Amino acid sequence: MKKINILDQITANDALSILKTLAARNKQYELIIKQLAREFLSNVDIEDVASDVFDALDMLDVDDLYSSSGSTRYGYVDPNERSWEMFEEALEPFEKQLKKYYKLSMFNAAKIYCMGILKGIFMYDEEGGSEFADWVTDAPGENFQRIFDDWKKEQKNPAVLAEMENFIKKNCHGI
Repeated sequence: MKKINILDQITANDALSILKTLAARNKQYELIIKQLAREFLSNVDIEDVASDVFDALDMLDVDDLYSSSGSTRYGYVDPNERSWEMFEEALEPFEKQLKKYYKLSMFNAAKIYCMGILKGIFMYDEEGGSEFADWVTDAPGENFQRIFDDWKKEQKNPAVLAEMENFIKKNCHGI
């Protein structure tokens, strides 16, 4: 009979509890865990983030919009407003991750991650051809600018700001 590896059987919550227990029991393990976490979180790829953002936006379905707007038993929900809410809700996990990088003072990772978000929004604006996209024609540009402005508030280094602006000119022209 083949022996089952217990590590293959633990859940994400189990793993987190085990890591926290290891860190609490041994300072050396705590340092190693923190270092590995930073390395893991620092591994940000612009193209991967852009693709994930594009996919999240492109998966927005006009049928979901129709079923969650119009006349409801709670009153009327404007489809235009609801479409914008859905667009912003799709971006929310990415914005939370960006804020996590700020909170951890991982500013280079935040810059790269933000570049990916902006490029993903730009790709959706250029390539998103779903029926849902017709409801949010201005949302990509306005959310692009809002996210960029929020990032700039956290950025104190003029050279990094210039790098971001050059990235936008090169990769996100016309938004």
